[in-house]
Amino acid sequence: MFSQSCYECKVEWGRRGAREAAERGDIVIIVDVLCFSSTIVAALTAGATVFPYPPELDGNKYAASIGAEYILGRAEAARTGKPTLSPVTFNEEHRNQRYVLSSLNGAYCSWIASKVPALLIGSLLNASAVAVLADKLQQETGAAITVVPCGEMWNDARENEDRLRPSIEDYLGAGAILAKLSGGKSPEAEVCAGAFTSSENRLKELVWDSGSGRELRERGYEEDVRYCSQLNVSGIVPIMKDGRFIEGTENAWQE
Repeated sequence: MFSQSCYECKVEWGRRGAREAAERGDIVIIVDVLCFSSTIVAALTAGATVFPYPPELDGNKYAASIGAEYILGRAEAARTGKPTLSPVTFNEEHRNQRYVLSSLNGAYCSWIASKVPALLIGSLLNASAVAVLADKLQQETGAAITVVPCGEMWNDARENEDRLRPSIEDYLGAGAILAKLSGGKSPEAEVCAGAFTSSENRLKELVWDSGSGRELRERGYEEDVRYCSQLNVSGIVPIMKDGRFIEGTENAWQE
């Protein structure tokens, strides 16, 4: 049976990868560069609190039950001036506000893996900081680390087809983290780290011209692509605690 279990650092794709990592009890790093992970980093930078939630469940009802606001879709949020699944929509006005954020990929994977020893949010923005904290947690807990690039979903998948569409921006984001982790890496993790290392000086160009980058640009969200393509500009590491993301420290997961 396929397994990377004998290695300290692994990489697994999407929802199934998140479930596999959770069942192993690994430290999990969710990577959804465009844009869930980057949005969580931006939200915490602004001082907001975000609760991830699966999109097929009633997010409005859940938000009301915890005294939070349900984040709207991009178009609707733009009309009402609300923050949305876009890192550039969060600012100081949202400090101390509570939000519920649903997405098909990053939020869903976070929900699936919410019971692991520690769940971190990684992106290009905070890759090195995530690796540093994950290494510390690994040393403290003895748990292995699985980095989960979330990928995208095909919109028109037919019956019996896999909907997961691997995306290079998430693979490069995962590789940026894996390249800094100190533990022994699976061959899959080594190749992922190598993809980042060989592309590091072209990251912005590659993300800009990737399928996901072009999709966002064609919808008018060029600033999101620019923002999310920045490497190691943030030291904030979101970590899940009681269903929400807080700024991570070495002891935050157990406080």
